[in-house]
Amino acid sequence: MTPAADSAYVAFEGDRRIGSGSLRDVARAAREALDRRQDASILIFESGSSAPVDIDLRGSVDDVLARIPPATIPADEETVVAAPRGPGRPKLGVVAREITLLPRHWDWLAQQKGGASVAIRRLVDEARRVNEDADRIRLGQEAAYRFMSAISGNRPHYEEAIRALFAADPRRFEKLIAEWPADVRDHTAKLAERAFRPEI
Repeated sequence: MTPAADSAYVAFEGDRRIGSGSLRDVARAAREALDRRQDASILIFESGSSAPVDIDLRGSVDDVLARIPPATIPADEETVVAAPRGPGRPKLGVVAREITLLPRHWDWLAQQKGGASVAIRRLVDEARRVNEDADRIRLGQEAAYRFMSAISGNRPHYEEAIRALFAADPRRFEKLIAEWPADVRDHTAKLAERAFRPEI
């Protein structure tokens, strides 16, 4: 994963959570852990999705932080004015991207009130509304599974816990991970909350 510097991250050294927060905070904690123990096994994840994040931890803390892009790069007005304008309405958050459809889809879209863009936005909004709970559950399952696979694959009851996660059985899941190291167990349970309670 290519890290975004202003997202939330978490770092583990083996079974122990050593940092969370911005990418810079987590990178600092990881580098300091390596300073204490050079053979430390550090894993960094994006907090919401559990996507693994690769950071170059060579050198000092300052070296590591210097390689991380700042969270926001302010653009001066001259840069904004000079930037070429593309399709879409960027000031409104509308971004033009390419989609590929069959001729019958384009024909149908051309007949819709407001044109193709309005019709597609309406369809996407409706699909998001209808599938919101299912999507939230799926994303929660995927995040928990990704983290568990990376850090808990050799723990007791791992496979049974995965089955309980995808079977939406929170009581069994919590029981199966209860003996895992505290930081791993707590983070796993937090990730799984979305899968078990879709309103979160």
